[in-house]
Amino acid sequence: MNQFKKVAFYTLGCKLNFSETSTISRLFEDAGIAKVNFEERPDIYVINTCSVTENADKKCRQLVKKAKKINPNSFVIIVGCFAQLKPVEIGAMPGVDMVLGANEKFNVLNHLENLDQSKREPIIAFDHIKTAKEFVPSYSIGDRTRSFLKIQDGCDYFCTFCTIPLARGKSRNASLYKTLEEAKKIAEKDVKEIVLTGVNIGDFGQGGKENFYQLIQGLEEIEGIDRFRISSVEPNLLSNEIIQFCLKKSKKFVPHFHIPLQSGSDDLLKAMRRKYDTQLYKERIEYIKMLRPDACIGVDVIVGFPGETTDLFNETVNFLKDLDISYLHVFTYSERANTTAKKMTDVVPVHERKERSKILHLLSDRKKRNFYEKNKGSVRKVLFEDENHDGYIHGFTENYIKIKTPYQKDLSNSFHNVELKHLDRDGIYKVKTESTIDS
Repeated sequence: MNQFKKVAFYTLGCKLNFSETSTISRLFEDAGIAKVNFEERPDIYVINTCSVTENADKKCRQLVKKAKKINPNSFVIIVGCFAQLKPVEIGAMPGVDMVLGANEKFNVLNHLENLDQSKREPIIAFDHIKTAKEFVPSYSIGDRTRSFLKIQDGCDYFCTFCTIPLARGKSRNASLYKTLEEAKKIAEKDVKEIVLTGVNIGDFGQGGKENFYQLIQGLEEIEGIDRFRISSVEPNLLSNEIIQFCLKKSKKFVPHFHIPLQSGSDDLLKAMRRKYDTQLYKERIEYIKMLRPDACIGVDVIVGFPGETTDLFNETVNFLKDLDISYLHVFTYSERANTTAKKMTDVVPVHERKERSKILHLLSDRKKRNFYEKNKGSVRKVLFEDENHDGYIHGFTENYIKIKTPYQKDLSNSFHNVELKHLDRDGIYKVKTESTIDS
């Protein structure tokens, strides 16, 4: 492995992938291999893939080509969900040297140590996903101001459109004690905000003696972390008890929830095999807003699912219009191999899916603008990020409103109280540096 001096990473997909990439990168750095940017002609490229949509698959192929163009002699390794689902197909892609499935991605250094340079065939190492029972704690450090802490992996739900159970296996997590210890490690690194991430984080404990509510109570007591943010949680697992703790009892959990909906039609929710209906979803939103009218609520929606007629799509649109939510993440349905939905009839034409996606993106823009306007004039605590965006430094309030101010390096990773006055043309609150009020 001595021939490898530099490694670069690229992460596709979710916050969970970012936490795992960061953990893998630390393995390389501990082995004396320097982490560099993608364009700096590294000896190794590690591409952590997603496979939620077809676009993620295409992006992986594009990145392999880009890597080989930058350094034709580089060693390209593919890990992540796409690698588990289609290892042989990826191994046949020109430029790919190693493919590691779910059980093997954290053993990447062992595979490199045992590398036989005389063999020209790509190395493909994976097991059936049923064997993926180990939970590897992961967290991101240094990539962003906030740290993504992986608290759970896998999923037991088997929604009809989703490949995640096939790519990541059954729901699992470390013990409550071990998870809190990981959070304490992050607290020692001058991180001020932790984002809890996983596939189905509300399922922490899988109905055993430990659960998600106990976890957030334990995290609240950790010294050195100012904010905890919940990345995404299923509405059926987001109990009123959890909501009340985050919004009324906690001093660290922020008023920001991301709650997947997928459809505003009960008929489609049943077809998707979701574990709630629109009434329960509505109740969750109303309870959050009753406790904290300024809370930010993000929503996942799928358009173009098989059987989604014009009437059913309009049902979703009208349901979302009436909800007091802050923004949408819109996913255009794409057929995924080995899912129940792929076998369904009443397929929505691709062009119709795209048109419906545009409608919901416009609705999201209106919802976000309205949410930002409602917060105008309020004073909010902002945590500044660490990048220079065309002369501005960005930050987020506790309720996930984005702000910008003229770039100053010393603002990075610091809190400031800011009055939200001027909403700029790009939809971001713009404040003058001198108007920031130290917290």
